[in-house]
Formats: sequence, C-alpha cells, structure tokens
Amino acid sequence: MAEISAGMVKELREKTDAPMMECKKALTEAGGDLNRAEEILRIKLGNRATKAATRVTAEGVVAAHISPDGKTGALVEVNCETDFVAKNTEFLAFAGTLAELVTVHSPTDVTALSGLATRSGTTVEDARRTLVGKIGENMTIRRFARIAAKGRVAAYVHGGARIGVLVDVAGGDDALAKDLAMHIAASRPVALSPSEVPAAVVQKERDIAAAKAAESGKPATIVEKMVEGSVQKFLKEVTLLGQPFVKNDKQSVGELLKSKGASVAGFALFVVGEGQRVHHGRQHAHVIGRGPVHAHGATGHAAEDVAAADDQADLEPGVLGRLHFLGELGDEFGVDPGLLVAHQHFAGELEQDALERRQAHRFARSFKGSRGL
Repeated sequence: MAEISAGMVKELREKTDAPMMECKKALTEAGGDLNRAEEILRIKLGNRATKAATRVTAEGVVAAHISPDGKTGALVEVNCETDFVAKNTEFLAFAGTLAELVTVHSPTDVTALSGLATRSGTTVEDARRTLVGKIGENMTIRRFARIAAKGRVAAYVHGGARIGVLVDVAGGDDALAKDLAMHIAASRPVALSPSEVPAAVVQKERDIAAAKAAESGKPATIVEKMVEGSVQKFLKEVTLLGQPFVKNDKQSVGELLKSKGASVAGFALFVVGEGQRVHHGRQHAHVIGRGPVHAHGATGHAAEDVAAADDQADLEPGVLGRLHFLGELGDEFGVDPGLLVAHQHFAGELEQDALERRQAHRFARSFKGSRGL
C-alpha cells in the first residue's frame, strides 16, 4: 500500500476543497494516485469536490483593450508577487499597455510580445525589467488572448482586475453585450455549446455519474436515464448557451440571445492565477470560440516568477471572495445577490468546513447590515 503523506493530502485538499479526512481516505483507496483520488471524491461528494478547480495561486491583474472600431480586443494577465503591487498604478499601466499592443500587433506568443516596442521606444521586456527594478518585486507576463470579432467585442474587467472577459457578440445592443460579459465572469462557462465541450471531459462526467448511479441499486434502465440526465445537466451548467442567465434564471443565455436576434461567436475568460501551480508553472488560457480567437501563455518554473496567494488575505474565488464578487455583481446588475448565490449552487460549498461557514456568515451579516435589511 502506498504511503499517504501529509503533502499529498494537502495537495488534494487544495485542488478539491474536500474535508481533510475525506482526502486521506480517497488517496488511500486510490493507492496514492492523485487523479484517481479526485474522481473518488467527485463520486462521493459530488460537485462540492471541484470547488477549488479554479483556486487562485498567484497575484496580478487582467487588463483588457478594445480597438476603436470594436472589431478586435485582447486580454493580458500579468503576475506579480503581492497584492500590494497588483494595485500599483505603474503596474496597472504596464498591463494596459500590453493589452493594447496585443490588440494592435497580434504577437504570436509571449516572447514576441516581449520584443515589441512601447510608445516610449523601449521594448516590453526592457520596460518590465525597469519596473521590476523600480518596484523591487518580480513580475511576469503570463498569457494573453486576442479576438478578431465576427460581430463586435465587449469587455468586462471585474473590480480589482482579477477577472477579465472578452465576448464576440453579433446583433443586440451594447447593454446586452455588457450583460453577457458580466454573466461569463459570474458563471464561468467552459464552452460555448455542448458540442464544444471536449469529449474526454464529457466521458469523465459520464463515468462519475455512472458510478454514483450504480450505488442507488436501481434497475439498469433507470440507472442509464439517471446517467444521461446527469450528463445533460452538467453540459447545461458548463456551456454559455445552456446556462441560466444571471439576471433572469428562468431564461437561458441561448434563449436570451434568440429573443434579441443576437449570437455569440466566442469568448475569452481569464481569472488571475487560474490553473497555475507554483511548483509546476503549467499555464493555460480559457478561450472559447468558433472564430479567430487566439490565446498564448508563458511557460517556465512559476516558483521563480509568481508567489502563492495568501488565502487569508484574498479568498477569491473561494467561498468568501466569491460571495463578495456576487454581491458586487448583484449591485451592478440591480439583482438580489441572494439569487446569484442560489444560481451558483453555493449551498453545498458553504458546508465544506466550519471556517468557511463562519466566514460566510460574517459576510452575510455585514452584507445585510450594509443594506439596512
């Protein structure tokens, strides 16, 4: 039997947010295989075991830029070591400059972007080094995405610049485009439609649903229907067109677009530090679309480039930070934040452990008090 170390338990808990003892049991059952242990937790705990799939592990910002004609847009993620620097005006200006350069010049990758000339005449890399020397903290260009729109590009960057969205919308008005960008930031779809969800992802969900349904003891015909129902529910939850619209959960995004005579060709979504591990530095961009949507990311040892975020300092997108985010989004939308919380299925997540419950309750009380409720 493989020895289960505290480090293995910690890594699985960081990845899934499942209770520590459940993580240890799953690792033991899986013989130390981390991926298999994650699947076991999914079967036992359901979606609660995937809450931390997008846990932030880096500081930094996402910057967006759209061309004057609205036909081209870019997102850039720039990482730094502390949230203090992430709020620095020069750091924010540097990120904004990069987004503009990507929009205008369409570099092939981060290396090509680093070689472009800024308005001051220096290269991006020289500007980065100068800023590092001035601020005294390392910073890296992690990734970027560029959309050449079939319709027009709309952008949304959430407060604190930790979440950025570009969406290519044809038809409708500017208000619809903004609503769609904000919806993507709140609901974080992984694909535009079910046909674009990778087959391996669908199969994994099907296997997990089958394992859960098999435990019900029901006849095979019923189990088959349960599995198919679970898969279809999953596809609606993770695809933009199938998701309930955050301003009206009685209507899907697809139905909203149809009612407005509009369509979405693609979108890009960045969350600072998403998918990043300090000791591996594997990085990816969340970019979805049928049209010319391009994403590029840096590679390397992230331990040299990015420091891990302090969970006590900033929990987004953990439970407390996510609640704050939905509260702010509710204010912008003019929607009861409680409906957004319900829409995001946070009931199970808030039960994860006593610490998060206390944090959520404190936030709920302050949220209620601030609104005179």
